[in-house]
Amino acid sequence: MNGMFTGIIEQTARVVAITSGPRFTRLVLTTGFTDVADGESIAINGCCLTVAEQSRGELHFDVIPETLDKTNLGLLQTNDSVHVERSLRVGDRISGHFVQGHIDGPAMLVEQKTANGEWRLRCKIAPELAPFVAPKGSVTIDGVSLTVAALDGDHFEVALIPTTVNLTNITNHPIGYPYNFEADILSKSVVSFLARQRS
Repeated sequence: MNGMFTGIIEQTARVVAITSGPRFTRLVLTTGFTDVADGESIAINGCCLTVAEQSRGELHFDVIPETLDKTNLGLLQTNDSVHVERSLRVGDRISGHFVQGHIDGPAMLVEQKTANGEWRLRCKIAPELAPFVAPKGSVTIDGVSLTVAALDGDHFEVALIPTTVNLTNITNHPIGYPYNFEADILSKSVVSFLARQRS
């Protein structure tokens, strides 16, 4: 069973090695975690991956081609930084919202703006994902739990607090960058149920 996450980033980690193989790509991060077990689920830029190996504070993940093609993990290069969150444990506080680590598609960055001390990102998603996004609802981009501040068709905006700007690299990307997007599981469940009822 895969882990469950909350979209609260524990740290940004540096990519120290990327090695291509015939069936998967080995992604190696330096995290400093000392209590991780082989086989544990960890979200990297919001994408749930499994720890394949660890050594000297480094975590190794085997990423299959489908994941590389459908997420921004395929764009990573050595020395890039990624968002890291370990899966929930029984009794943990849920400070964000329930996140599965299953990427629904890219959210393309179309605008960044700051005004009155507020930083906003405007993103575009595929039209078929738009029904899962609700005003004031939750979304996850690159693993960060955010609240929808504005919605216009297949475009949405999120407002970032200074803590998010300081503790993540979410604002360090150029226009056109494809964030890993995951819609709220509750929205997906409700919309899918209603669609089945209508059909």
